[in-house]
Amino acid sequence: MSLDHRLPAELEELRRTVEAFAHDVVAPQIGDYYEQHTFPYDIVRQMGQMGLFGLPFPEEYGGMGGDYLALGIALEELARVDSSVAITLEAGVSLGAMPIYRFGTEEQKRAWLPKLCSGELLGAFGLTEPDGGSDAGATRTTAVRDGDTWVINGSKCFITNSGTDITGLVTVTAVTGRTPDGAPQISSIIIPAGTPGFTVAAPYSKVGWNASDTRELSFSDVRVPAANLLGEEGRGYAQFLRILDEGRIAIAALATGLAQGCVDESVRYAKERHAFGRPIGANQAIQFKLADMEMRAHTSRLAWRDAASRLVLGEPFKKEAALAKLYSSEIAVDNAREATQIHGGYGFMNEYPVARMWRDAKILEIGEGTSEVQRMLIARELGF
Repeated sequence: MSLDHRLPAELEELRRTVEAFAHDVVAPQIGDYYEQHTFPYDIVRQMGQMGLFGLPFPEEYGGMGGDYLALGIALEELARVDSSVAITLEAGVSLGAMPIYRFGTEEQKRAWLPKLCSGELLGAFGLTEPDGGSDAGATRTTAVRDGDTWVINGSKCFITNSGTDITGLVTVTAVTGRTPDGAPQISSIIIPAGTPGFTVAAPYSKVGWNASDTRELSFSDVRVPAANLLGEEGRGYAQFLRILDEGRIAIAALATGLAQGCVDESVRYAKERHAFGRPIGANQAIQFKLADMEMRAHTSRLAWRDAASRLVLGEPFKKEAALAKLYSSEIAVDNAREATQIHGGYGFMNEYPVARMWRDAKILEIGEGTSEVQRMLIARELGF
């Protein structure tokens, strides 16, 4: 018996379609969006028309009937060209829409998922708080029941897709009560965009991901219907741990795409750039760098696909997701550094894609669980 790691025909067709879109549509214009720090609405609209935001959701909710493997393939191909576009898709699907699909009522699913799947609306995931960071359980945002409404007060930070013109909702974690021993009970609540008291700050000035939307949110006596509770009261923290486990697979696919994009650009440059009378790629020092970069990207791809396959098959995947996220994010940083070195002075110029990749890579070791958190999770799965 042998393992066949080739994609089935339908997934290979998806990969080729997204690859062509990334090169033909995204690549020629994303640099301008990036340098101007503007959100690429037209690109996102086309992604919605392609069905990318609906990839892992059933057709009955407006989705494409695919799974997390399909989503990862799309993310990898987009990130080979640009990570801002890829993270917009990743956050919109795995953090914006997936909580509603996994934990929402039938009414909530039918109210939100069709527009989220079409890309007509974007959803966001409000977990991180200014004083929380990796300690997601230290939530200070509160939601108090007042008759048929929740009254929400607090703030969130670093929230992707939260302030665009097409943002439809933010699902936030909030303390809704206390256990007998005084521990906080955290619940998840849907807050529609535009709700009175819900304030979205100006976009952050970031090192990278400059064509994606990231903001701080504040809630001052925000009132939403009691029916906006997502899942069971007091189960919000557990729900979002599950969402983060899945999201780490998506981030691993995105990081793999960035790492492979560094290889693509560096191979092209090494063949075109001449020094001392020959292409720089004729030098073994460059060849060895490229070989190591390709090795890392290939191994990263195997890791995230393994984790995604386990998720799709209904098998335990927490450890594999952490492994994939940890490895892929760290090798993305390695490949971005080496790609910049291969390009020399040109690698420091924003007109070259590797400069954008170098700026985008570092956040992958931080977002959706730092590298340190991933090591904690892996060690825990090993019995420590």
